[in-house]
Amino acid sequence: MKKTREVVTALGLGLVVMAGSLAAQTVPLKDVAEVRNGIIYVGMAYEISEQCDSISARIFRGIGFLQSLKNRARALGYSGEEIDDYVNDPEEKRRLEQIARDQLAALGVIKGQPATYCAVGRAQMDAGTRVGWLLR
Repeated sequence: MKKTREVVTALGLGLVVMAGSLAAQTVPLKDVAEVRNGIIYVGMAYEISEQCDSISARIFRGIGFLQSLKNRARALGYSGEEIDDYVNDPEEKRRLEQIARDQLAALGVIKGQPATYCAVGRAQMDAGTRVGWLLR
């Protein structure tokens, strides 16, 4: 009886995990906020580091963070091919870059004015945001 209960419990848990994976795949990866926003944060940090000479990107931290996003997508049931298709889609890449730039502008960045990138970068680091965590 105890063994039967354990088997039923294990099967039930397996079905719940499978159902979660199948449900996640019905949503395009670009609509998974956790993954999409993570990529945008990396883009924002990169843009700040490219425009502000006194702030650098934490390269290894950024790579690790991107890998964690990939692992999360896999845990949600997306295949390696689906993930690669998403991150290599040029239209999606342009869309995410524009979102990152719009968010930077909302924070006070003015294109062509490096000091504004530095100010926003320092503010992000001081506030301990994900973008700030990716900078030094």
